[in-house]
Amino acid sequence: MTPQNPSDDSRWSDLERPPLNAAALRRALTRDDSLWCDVEVVQRTGSTNSDLVALAAAGDADEGAVLVAEEQDAGRGRLDRTWTAPARSGLFFSVLLKPAGVPVERWGWLPLLTGVAVATAIARAAGVDTALKWPNDLLVTVDGKERKAGGILAERAGTDAVVVGIGINVTLREDELPVPQAGSLALAGAISTDRDPLLRAVLRSLEEWYGRWRDAGGDPAASGLQEAYAAACSTLGRTVRAELPGDRALVGEAVALDGDGRLVIATEEGVQEPVGAGDIVHLRPA
Repeated sequence: MTPQNPSDDSRWSDLERPPLNAAALRRALTRDDSLWCDVEVVQRTGSTNSDLVALAAAGDADEGAVLVAEEQDAGRGRLDRTWTAPARSGLFFSVLLKPAGVPVERWGWLPLLTGVAVATAIARAAGVDTALKWPNDLLVTVDGKERKAGGILAERAGTDAVVVGIGINVTLREDELPVPQAGSLALAGAISTDRDPLLRAVLRSLEEWYGRWRDAGGDPAASGLQEAYAAACSTLGRTVRAELPGDRALVGEAVALDGDGRLVIATEEGVQEPVGAGDIVHLRPA
C-alpha cells in the first residue's frame, strides 16, 4: 500500500500523545499465520476508508491490509456525518476484508462483528466497559452518563471486499470534545491510554471474531456473534425512536436482534418491525 503520507512538522509537539510505532506494529501483527498482511501508518489523510477503498479498487491492497492515520480531516461516519479529532488523540484506521465463502447477504454482520471485537479489546486493554449502540456506535460511561467514544463504518469495495473503518477517541479531553455527548477512553477512566497496545488488542480481537464468523459461513448464531452482540448492546430493552429513510419515525421498545442483524422494535400497537437502516435515539434507560 502506498497512500499519501504528507510530512507533519508538529509531529512531536504534544509529548503526551506520542506517535504510533509503525515498525513495531508491523512486526507484532503481520505474522505468517495472521490475517493482517500489512500495517501502514500515515501522519494525516482525509479518510482512511476512502483511501483503502481506492487502493482496493486499484488492486494495490490485499485482504488484511490495515491503514492507520494519526489525524483525519475528512473522516466519515454513518449518514455522511464527519469525524474529526486532534492529531494522535485516538485510533483512526480501516481494514480490508474479503469474506470469501460467506454469502453476501450475511456481510451486513461485519460492522456488528467489529463492534463486538472492539468492545472486547477495549475492556481487556484499557479496562473500560464499552457498550454497543445499534448499529455501530461505541459508548462509554463518563460521570454516570453514556457518551459516544467511537464508531464503525463499513463500505463495499468492489464485488468481493469490504472496508471497515474504526474511530476511537482515546485521550480526547473535555475541552476538545466536538459535541457534549462525545466521550473518550481517558474520560471514562481508562487504566491505559497507550495507543500501540490498544491497536494491537483491537486488531487481534477483530481477527479472532472474523475468523470465527467466516469459519461458520457467516452464520451469526453458530459463530456466537448474535449472542455476543445482544449481550453488549445497550439499545436492547430500551424505548427508542428509529428515524428511518423517507422521513418516517418509529417509536417502541427494542426487543431483539434478528438473524440479519436488524433491530426489532415492538410498537405500542403490538407490531414488531425489523429495522435494517436508520438513526436510533435512546429515549430512556433500560
